Amino acid sequence: MTSPTAPGLTSTVVRLKLSLLRNGLRQSGGRRAAYIASAVITLLFAALQLLGLIALRGHAHAASLVVLLTAVLGLGWAVMPLFFPSGDETLDPTRLVMLPLRPRPLVRALLAASLVGIGPLFTLLLLLGSVISVAHGTAAYVVSVVAVVLALLVCVALARAVAAANIRLLTSRKGRDLAVLSGLVIAVGAQVVNFGAQRLGSSGLAQLDPVYEVLRWVPPGTAIGAVDSASEGSYGVATAQVALSIAALVLLVAAWARSLTRLMTAPDGSTSQAAESGVRERGTSSGPARLLPAGRTGTVMERSLRYIWRDPKTKAAWVTSLAIGLIVPVFNALQGTGSIYFACFAAGMLGIQMYNQFGQDTSAFWMVAMTISSSRDAYAELRARALALLLITLPYATLVTVLTTAMLGDWPRLPEALGLSFALLGAMLATGAWTSARFPYSIPQEGYKNVAPGQAGLAWIAIFGGMVAAALLCAPVIALTIWLNVSADGDAWTWLLLPVGAVYGAAITVLGLRLAAPRTAARLPEILAAVSKG
Repeated sequence: MTSPTAPGLTSTVVRLKLSLLRNGLRQSGGRRAAYIASAVITLLFAALQLLGLIALRGHAHAASLVVLLTAVLGLGWAVMPLFFPSGDETLDPTRLVMLPLRPRPLVRALLAASLVGIGPLFTLLLLLGSVISVAHGTAAYVVSVVAVVLALLVCVALARAVAAANIRLLTSRKGRDLAVLSGLVIAVGAQVVNFGAQRLGSSGLAQLDPVYEVLRWVPPGTAIGAVDSASEGSYGVATAQVALSIAALVLLVAAWARSLTRLMTAPDGSTSQAAESGVRERGTSSGPARLLPAGRTGTVMERSLRYIWRDPKTKAAWVTSLAIGLIVPVFNALQGTGSIYFACFAAGMLGIQMYNQFGQDTSAFWMVAMTISSSRDAYAELRARALALLLITLPYATLVTVLTTAMLGDWPRLPEALGLSFALLGAMLATGAWTSARFPYSIPQEGYKNVAPGQAGLAWIAIFGGMVAAALLCAPVIALTIWLNVSADGDAWTWLLLPVGAVYGAAITVLGLRLAAPRTAARLPEILAAVSKG
């Protein structure tokens, strides 16, 4: 059998991409509505960005901004396959290994198919706005046409090359754990953008000039840099930048083709490597486990810690909470608008992990349910899970509070900030144990949803209702903190808030666990049915 010609293969793969998109939208009305809503919002945002970039036309430092924007777009395309490997089914070339296709025609076909979608259209609009903002003169407009095409192709080829080079990892169960970092990247990225925007608003675009001098020689920023160089009459520099963009595209396509050839001809050895890695991991993980308490408490703690380390959904929730708990107080302190009380975000974000404790077990909860025959058993189970969380949350909340205090230089308020954090953590552990028994819900193991269909209401009640209850439980410590800060000689006694908050947090945790234990033992069948739904 002979392979299809390049034009026929290209049109076939493009039609395949459109069919995958169309059939995916036909699966359910909710998925179709979500896709349309996301497309409208994305394109509206892109249109506003396009207008904003056009408004920069004539600004002395517009080139510095648009070259940086292009570099960020390229970075986004590079990391997208790592964090969202299932976002585009055509990113996986291993689906085509049994077909009689040559790598070079396949590269052209997949490259054309990659230009279909919301992402490429969003990128195209931003690139158009970028070249319009810096293009002046006939030569610059001619270069702009080439620059937009080159920049878009470099972004798409970069994503494909990264996906092809890592597809064996990304399609494995261990590799899909990379997606848990998406929450961290989004959280950090949002704060970095916010921080950068505030700095630019106060200092102007001129401070981007040193970055521009570097990025205009780094593809895909070289394409937009060529337009700016042509506008200034530096045709030699513009030619060199265009040549560098073309060279980057050729190298990326060559690396992509080489990865495709290896994928379609070489055996897959990732399974044996993963097995060996798993053996080594199991061999080394028994060491720290010996430090845990004996009996049921240690067993449950080890199981909970293994969930945090190995289960993708549990790990994703922890990574996001750890990131936001640190980012909010630290970035506010860096901006000079922070307060030491923002350090309580760490305790609050990590305390959320106590909610829906049984949902992370999914259908395997039946094995836990078989070991619970009384309120005493339920209390031991909940207490061990809370202790496993405290192994991480207590030192982390303390570290974030001390770091925030050091950045603000407000050391006299450290005891009260720690006291409030410990009290809040205890209150969230208490309410989390109760809501885990009263409002359990299933966490789907596949996809990016964290709640099974039909249980969204339970999740909202459990999380937000529990957080409100935790805030009310902290009211005595909050009131004491306010009273000591407003009273005339209260500053001399604020150190008492640390032991008071710690004791109060421990007491409210024990009380919450004891109140949740009878309900847990009584509702085991309902809990099992709820968490097994997904």
